[in-house]
Amino acid sequence: MRLPPAIIPHTEELLREVLRFTGPADVTLSRHFRDNPKLGSRERGVIAEAVYGLLRNKTVLTNFAESGSGPMMRRMALLGLADAVGVAPLAGLQEGEAEWLERVAQIDRSQLPAQMRSNLPPWLWEKLVGRLGEEATLELAAAMNRPAPLDLRVNALKSDRDTVIAELAKAPVACEPTPYSPLGLRVLKKPALQNLPLFKDGAIEVQDEGSQLLAQIVGAKRGEMVADFCAGAGGKTLALGALMRNTGRLYAFDVSEKRLAKLKPRLARSGLSNVHPVVIAHENDAKVKRLAGKLDRVLVDAPCSGLGTLRRNPDMKWRQSVETLTEMRAKQSSILASASRLVRPGGRLVYGTCSFLEEENDAVVADFLQSHPDFILRPMSEILAEQKIALEMGDYLKLLPHQHQTDGFFAAVLERRAAQ
Repeated sequence: MRLPPAIIPHTEELLREVLRFTGPADVTLSRHFRDNPKLGSRERGVIAEAVYGLLRNKTVLTNFAESGSGPMMRRMALLGLADAVGVAPLAGLQEGEAEWLERVAQIDRSQLPAQMRSNLPPWLWEKLVGRLGEEATLELAAAMNRPAPLDLRVNALKSDRDTVIAELAKAPVACEPTPYSPLGLRVLKKPALQNLPLFKDGAIEVQDEGSQLLAQIVGAKRGEMVADFCAGAGGKTLALGALMRNTGRLYAFDVSEKRLAKLKPRLARSGLSNVHPVVIAHENDAKVKRLAGKLDRVLVDAPCSGLGTLRRNPDMKWRQSVETLTEMRAKQSSILASASRLVRPGGRLVYGTCSFLEEENDAVVADFLQSHPDFILRPMSEILAEQKIALEMGDYLKLLPHQHQTDGFFAAVLERRAAQ
């Protein structure tokens, strides 16, 4: 079925904006579709697939684009569209463009140089090859270049996994239990969940399995005082609240009022009443200081490069640099130090990121332990056994897409020494 000719200029216009990397690609796409309401759902789907495909394969497709003629951005748009739907459905092609696209389609990409094939920026390729070796880096890059599956978390306050599987099957939505999270489900196709009664009633939430595990290792219990220090839109907050069985007190701190506002409708659906969203000016806000030494558990899902989420946000690899990592590390250390003040003696502090880079992970924890002798590292193997999660790990949780089929996640469990 042929696509309307307008698809090409729309894709070209969007790419011109997205490739400036001044903001998240998904926000740019949403704004463009809002401003162009005449685009049908099929057209929007094809354009989005072309743009995201190009962000995933930018190194390879930029190289291919150099062989064509006409404006560079049009060539990039055509390559993205041809990768998404093939050449045949494209209407509005100019003379010679179909033949050029067919020639490009014949190229065996497996024969391209390794760094080009990885579609990683040079700085990131070099960093990962230095740590993992070329073959493992190519495996990781290939996994990050595939779109992520849709994971759900069952809200144990409202249902259980078997009931949800049976209810979804009636929809019909096929899913299976995720391998590690006791409440996780992996949906085999991506349906419109918002219309399902299970979603409206708060029995399910969209949450990557890695993120679910991060909440699980906090080990929050009934009646405790807990904080999600960088709560954002509250995916982990909701998971923690359910683990606490809607008892105790759970603070959801964030510097962004806009992000916390997104938590409100989710909270209403979840049935939780123990969550207290709090907007703070910065990590040393007086609202935080008032709770010094009082909390049983604190989760710090720190702002980071987001490189672990490339399956969903492929633009992140082009928006980060060695310089932004340096800035990020200073911020992560400051946030972790501030959050640690809330933890009571014997209490638990969990530091996590959605990154696989050591600078944002192991190094931040090592620096923290050196400057905070009142905290010790609890081996992740112990914590996972305590939570009955069947994962082989050493001192830290390190999840990778090509090994665990989750986003890239890191976590460390730190414990404040009990008072003598």
